[in-house]
This record gives sequence, structure tokens and C-alpha cells, in this order.
Amino acid sequence: MTSQSTEKSAAANTATVSKTPSPDRIRRAPKVLLHDHLDGGLRPGTVVELARETGYGDLPETDADLLGTWFRQAADSGSLERYLETFSHTVGVMQTRDALVRVAAECAEDLAEDGVVYAEVRYAPEQHLEKGLTLEEVVEAVNEGFREGERRARENGHRIRVGALLTAMRHAARSLEIAELANRYRDLGGGGVVGFDIAGAEAGYPPTRHLDAFEYLKRENNHFTIHAGEAFGLPSIWQALQWCGADRLGHGVRIIDDIQVHEDGSVKLGRLASYVRDKRIPLELCPSSNLQTGAADSYAEHSIGLLRRLHFRATVNTDNRLMSHTSMSREFEHLVEAFGYTLDDMQWFSVNAMKSAFIPFDERLAMINDVIKPGYAELKSEWLFQQTASTSGYSEGES
Repeated sequence: MTSQSTEKSAAANTATVSKTPSPDRIRRAPKVLLHDHLDGGLRPGTVVELARETGYGDLPETDADLLGTWFRQAADSGSLERYLETFSHTVGVMQTRDALVRVAAECAEDLAEDGVVYAEVRYAPEQHLEKGLTLEEVVEAVNEGFREGERRARENGHRIRVGALLTAMRHAARSLEIAELANRYRDLGGGGVVGFDIAGAEAGYPPTRHLDAFEYLKRENNHFTIHAGEAFGLPSIWQALQWCGADRLGHGVRIIDDIQVHEDGSVKLGRLASYVRDKRIPLELCPSSNLQTGAADSYAEHSIGLLRRLHFRATVNTDNRLMSHTSMSREFEHLVEAFGYTLDDMQWFSVNAMKSAFIPFDERLAMINDVIKPGYAELKSEWLFQQTASTSGYSEGES
């Protein structure tokens, strides 16, 4: 190899490496989040303070740092019992109006600080009634908190819009009641509730147990997503789509079970996987959470790499930021390291998510054209300028 070709090869390798977005650029990039649980994203310090204020005495640790560590270790333990215990503590301190307002406001602030420009955050109103709140009071408190968080974010130089998804627990029997609640608050407007969800253990609690709720939502032209294809596999995905009519799949990571990758690299999609891709059904993928639940063994082996290559409507999400010790930026950092993703890939995921949001089409389009694409264009031009400056030998201060 000649010295000239060696130099060209080195330059090409340098360009490839330099295209990797830095943690700072990942944080500043406009991101869209569709799958985030309100009770899974509290600040550890807030949990400690709310426990003291509300008289909740069951925390395993009362020091914020130690409690944060406990949450991460419990979620990483591989024990479903310990994992579920984490939520008993967060929900336990979210039983008053003031607590709900605070948690929702801090959620919006934290997401905005991380570069999230649009988020749909879900929670189950039925889990916050232990101290006498009504379902309506829970929804109004959370909506108030989100608006307050948006206001504080603007004051800090960030912009975010947060919509709520009302969740029904699949092991309970209040799904129709919660669906009706979601419909009422959607009709009230104000950017509050934008859709419905069911969550909880998949095995033994198929989504078809809640057909009356889904039929009601379809009649009322409302949007809903269903937790499916995380723990229970293809049957839950099929039921969520073909029986219940879900607009999106909460997780949906097990769709990979219907995709065959042959030794020569060729790929064959089964009928369900083909349907999901062809119909552009959004997958709310949560890489860190999927590792904790055993849906993937590592980031590099996560199905999101293949699903992105095959052009499924894949999106990146956090699920439970506290339990997974994560954020949207951390999720993308892991994916950048595992798959070599660039700002172009991040934009692809973010546009996918915005296309799949439950707000009106014109508002989605405005977010894509006026916020997301210009934001990535600015970061790319910033990178290009730095590349040009470094290759030309230019440095600030030269004339």
C-alpha cells in the first residue's frame, strides 16, 4: 500500500470515528419519548422527601444515594419479586395531590434537560387512590404537574411538550372505567391526556380480557397502545393487533421471534413480522429495560439493530428511568457504542417516534419540520464545521 493510500485510509477511518456523536451532542439532540412510566422515573431524593412528608415508612434506604443504588440493584437482580417491589415504594409515595404534581413536574423538567422535546408519559390512576383521591383528582394533579414542568423547562431554556397516557392494570377489572376516563380528558383538550394503555404481567393476563375497553376506544376514535411482546412473545403481539386493534406495541421486542436470519445474511420475515413492518406499526423498544427483563442479553445483541436495518417503525424509549438508571441520552449512548449509530440514525428514530405520537397530524408534522429536523441539521453542521476546521488546520483566532 502506498503512503498516499495509507493516508486516505487513515482519513476515512478518522471520519468514521468522528461521525460518532459525543455524549454532549447526544444530549442536545432533539429526542422523542413514547414509553416512559411516571412511577418509574422519580428522583431518589424526591422519593425520600415524599416518604417523610406523607408518612410512608417502608423505604429500604432513607439516604438518596443509597436508595438510588438499591433501586438499580433490585431491578438488575433478575428477581421479578424484587423488581416489582421497587414500584411499591414509588407508588407508595405518590398518593397525595401535591406528591403527584411534584413528581409530574420533575419528570417534565428532567426529560427537557435531557433534550427530549416531546414525551408521552404513562401512569395508572387506579394505583394512586389509597389516601382518598378520586380518579379525576389524580388525572388533574398529574396534568397540572406536567404543565408546571413544561413552564419550568422554558425558564431554563428548554422546550418540551408532555402528553399523558392513562394506563389500566391488566390483572384488574377497571380497564373500561379508565378508558372512559381517558376519553373524557382527551375531549377536555389542553394537551393533557392523549391516549390509553394497559400494563402489568403479560403471562396469564392476555389483552383480550379487556376487549370491551378497546372496542369502546375504537368507537370513540381514541388512541391506545398495549404492552405486548416483552415477556410473553408473539401470541401477545398478535392478540394486541388483530383482536384489540392497538395503534402501537409497548415494547414489541419479541417480534424478532418471527424473523429468520440465515447464515448467508439473508432474512425471512414471518407473516406477523411482515404485517407489523408493512403496516408501519410502531415498536416502543426499551433497550436497557429489555436487558433487565431478559428480552436481550446485551445492547449489541438487542433486536433493535436488526429491526432498524429492516426498516421497522422502531423507536427508542426509557421505560423506567429510575430502575434502569437511564435516560434517553444514555439509551442512545449505548446504541451508538453497540451499532455505530450516527446523528442520522438518531434523527431516524426520533422522526419515527414523532410520526407515531398520539397528537394530531399537523402538530406532529410541525414538531418534525420545525423542531426535530432543524435541531439535527444544526448539530450536523456543527460537526461538519469542526471537521473542516480540523482538516484545514484552521483554529479559532486565525484570520
